[in-house]
Amino acid sequence: MKLTELLRSECIRTGSTVDDKAMALCEVAALAKKSPVLKNISEEAVLEALQERETLGTTAFGHGLAIPHCRMDGVSDFVVGLLTVPEGVSFEAEDGKKVNLLAFIIAPKENNNTHIRLLSAISQAFADLSVVENMFTASDSEQLRSLFLAAAGQDVSEQVSEQRNLVQIFVQDENVFQEIVETLSGLENISLSVFEGKPCGAYLVQTPLYAEFSDNGDGFSRCIVAIVERNLSNEVIRRIETITGSLFECTGVMVAIQELVYSGGSLEM
Repeated sequence: MKLTELLRSECIRTGSTVDDKAMALCEVAALAKKSPVLKNISEEAVLEALQERETLGTTAFGHGLAIPHCRMDGVSDFVVGLLTVPEGVSFEAEDGKKVNLLAFIIAPKENNNTHIRLLSAISQAFADLSVVENMFTASDSEQLRSLFLAAAGQDVSEQVSEQRNLVQIFVQDENVFQEIVETLSGLENISLSVFEGKPCGAYLVQTPLYAEFSDNGDGFSRCIVAIVERNLSNEVIRRIETITGSLFECTGVMVAIQELVYSGGSLEM
C-alpha cells in the first residue's frame, strides 16, 4: 500500500480562506468527498465522523499543523488529502498557533494498523519545519503534493519480509519515550510492543544486603521491543538519534539490535 496512491490528487487544495475550525472541517469533508473511494458515503457523514473525533481532543499538534482523521464503516480504502490555509485557522492547538496546513485521513473502520502507520508517517513528514514552511506557501496542489511526498520519504506497507531484526530500546527518560514510540510506529512492516518495568535498584533494595539504599521503585523504565526488516535497522537508529542525539553520548536510552534466525506472525499496534 503506497502513500503515493493513498494521497488522492483530487483531495488536495491550496489557498483556503476558512476562518474557524467548524468551517475547516466542512471543507475537509467536501474535499474528501471528491475521492471516488467515498462515492457511497455522504459528505455529511464524513463531517460528522471528523467532528466526533475532534471531541476526543484536537488533532492539531502545534507549529501550524493538524491531522484531522476519522474511521468509518463502509469505507473500502484510505483517503488522504491536504489543505492549506495561508492566513491560518484556530484549531485549539496546545501551542496556541493557528493551523496553516491540514493533512486529513478518512479510514476504514477495521484497519487500525495502517491508520496508525499513516498518522506516524504524516507526522514524520512534518518533522522538518523548514520544509513545512514551503508547504504552507505552495502555489498549487501539485507543488504541495510533491513537497509532502518528498518529505514523507517512504511508503506505508503491509508486506512481510523474511529478513528481520529484533530491536530492543530501553528507556529511562520519560521526556523522550512518547516521541520515540511515535516516530518508530510509522516504519514499514514493524511489529511494536512496550513493556513496563522498574529500575534494577527497586528489586535490589528488597534484599537485606542492599536495605540501606533508597528505593528507586518509582523511577521511569520502559522497554520498546520491535521486529523490523533488516534493512531498516539503520533507520531505527537514525530516528532515535534525531530525538536523543548520539546514543554513544546518551544517558537514559539504550538500543540493542540482533539478527533473527526465525520470526513469524504479526502484532496489532
